[in-house]
Amino acid sequence: MSAAARNYIQIHAERFKEQFKELLSIPSVSTLESHRADCERAAIWLAEDMRRAGFHKVDLLDVGWHPIVFGEWMGAGPNAPTVLVYGHYDVQPAEMADGWHTDPFQPVERDGKIYARGAIDSKSNVMAQLKAAEALIQTGGAPVNIKLMFEGDEESASGNMSAFVKANRERLNCDVVAICDGSMADREQPDLAYGLRGVVCMELEVHGPKQDLHSGHYGGTVHNPIQALAEIIAQLHHPDGSVAVPGFYDEVRTPDETEREQLRRALPWIEAEWREVAAAPQQWGEAAYNLHERIGTRPTLEINGIAGGFAGDGFKTVLPGKARAKISCRLVPDQNSQRTYERLRDYIQKITPPTVKAELRLIETGEPAVIDTNAPAVQAAVRAYETVWGKTPFFVREGGSIPVVVDLQRELGKPMVLFSFGYKGCAAHGPNEHVYLDMWYKGMTIMTHYYEELKQRITG
Repeated sequence: MSAAARNYIQIHAERFKEQFKELLSIPSVSTLESHRADCERAAIWLAEDMRRAGFHKVDLLDVGWHPIVFGEWMGAGPNAPTVLVYGHYDVQPAEMADGWHTDPFQPVERDGKIYARGAIDSKSNVMAQLKAAEALIQTGGAPVNIKLMFEGDEESASGNMSAFVKANRERLNCDVVAICDGSMADREQPDLAYGLRGVVCMELEVHGPKQDLHSGHYGGTVHNPIQALAEIIAQLHHPDGSVAVPGFYDEVRTPDETEREQLRRALPWIEAEWREVAAAPQQWGEAAYNLHERIGTRPTLEINGIAGGFAGDGFKTVLPGKARAKISCRLVPDQNSQRTYERLRDYIQKITPPTVKAELRLIETGEPAVIDTNAPAVQAAVRAYETVWGKTPFFVREGGSIPVVVDLQRELGKPMVLFSFGYKGCAAHGPNEHVYLDMWYKGMTIMTHYYEELKQRITG
């Protein structure tokens, strides 16, 4: 069965690529209202292609912003496993002024890569899943039932997904959840993520005088809010890089030596990818933990942006009335987002000087997630990667977050697999984002093997 599907992928490889370019050319930027119609156009494109692929039932589901594209193929029968596959079709904003060499929404193929916004994050993942399913359906049928769920709000924090998942447990019912929204640290050595960090996003605003003031008239008498903000921020970390907020680490689940040894297997690839992509003068952070552990098993507190006063061309000797900072924390098991926010809020109130006022506002939260690597669903993925890549994937803990993962774990309670087919060095969210076509085609092939392997492990 899967051999015919793999042959189908080879025969239709050029068509798949051209269809991929069609989807990439739709600027489905979910964070901008001006692209709302484009997001809907991308959803309609995917729904139509699902129907062409042979899915029995395809719907655009209204979730209050951009539609979820939901397709069902249940042709394997009631006794076969059902796999719910998640991906997202929305993308980050992109403009030539950001440093793109070519129009971000006019896909360019060069040196075995396609350059376009969404190429790696995450339209390549969406199309790999859709085309793998098409290959199986069109060559006699898949060994499992397949439900495809493609979201249009992932880059906008998935604000409506929690309610949607909770209200649609029956429709989403499955035996395994496959999440395809990640990337690997190396082009040749595959890895499988089994952990994701949670996130808390906040905005800190520091107020001083009631309005901007002339720095010559009032400088030296008013505590500059930008300076006060910098003083507060400077107290959020210890010199060793650890977070100084009281209680911040109280619930952190420290990996045991067996898990640390497992994580060390992937360390050379993680370090090589860091040197290429981060390319900072040297590493920074908690010296007691290696780079992989800092990324996946340790929580963080980051300053994501600062604003205040005058920063345009020329000069304006202003003493600002207020200053703001964007702050986020990445969380690990068993930290809680609300509790983390409250601890940070209380600490900032304690260290704020009486010459200014400070307010920390909660913007967005997401909880950490860990999956069982010994589950048959995960081991089936290991075997599929071994068959296609020729190498056993390393298990890794990712530093990022996928909001829907925790929602699906909580509401469905089913085994989960986190698939990655692309390379981390492909500039996701940045200028000149791209995807390696050979890795993209391997992703399709992996899924055809995976469904076959999964059925054997679950039903025998």
